[in-house]
Amino acid sequence: MPGKLIDVSHDIEAGMITYPGLPAPIISDYLSREASRGKYAAGVTFQIGRIELVANTGTYIDAPFHRFEGGVDLAALPLDRLADLDGLVIDAAANHVRAIDVEYFQDLDFRDRAVLVRTGWDAHWRQPQYGENAPFLTRRVAELLTQAGPALVGIDSVNIDDMQDAERPVHTLLLGAGIPVVEHLCNLDKLPERGFRFHCVPAKFRGMGTFPARAYAIIET
Repeated sequence: MPGKLIDVSHDIEAGMITYPGLPAPIISDYLSREASRGKYAAGVTFQIGRIELVANTGTYIDAPFHRFEGGVDLAALPLDRLADLDGLVIDAAANHVRAIDVEYFQDLDFRDRAVLVRTGWDAHWRQPQYGENAPFLTRRVAELLTQAGPALVGIDSVNIDDMQDAERPVHTLLLGAGIPVVEHLCNLDKLPERGFRFHCVPAKFRGMGTFPARAYAIIET
């Protein structure tokens, strides 16, 4: 029997803001059900949707191309960095700190794992506070993880970097090492620290460095 499935990605809705300063998605009909009447047999209708959105919408994954012009794009990201990964939750929510530093990451094996950092900040999703004074990883954590070789690193906050730090050291170090980044996760409190498989696969767009993904975990039973 399969394990328990836990969705750790946000819904995407028309008009919602994900990252402060970026536009909300526009979701509409290209072909409405009413307009499709008469094209098919009696009682048969279809809807074809149209979406206009920036790539940084909802829960999304960053490929190296997001930061580096010559980096791997979404289409070239290997599936073994995105799917069926041994998961590990780093729980930093209890201490309510902004700068999550290396003390949370000591004496752990990160090699080829999905490292998911729980801050609890997803509780503020779609509220003004979500984009203000949010938790982030320090440069020292990024240096540690770059050496440790995880498959990917995710966080349930608005940015894995300090939004006030224009150098974006965590993105730079992780993506420079070929380690994808997942931002705006949620429901990490429903996962155990260990004993689950993680999946987060975007569409295979060429020439794109970021795109929404359906992220979920399977808790092993």
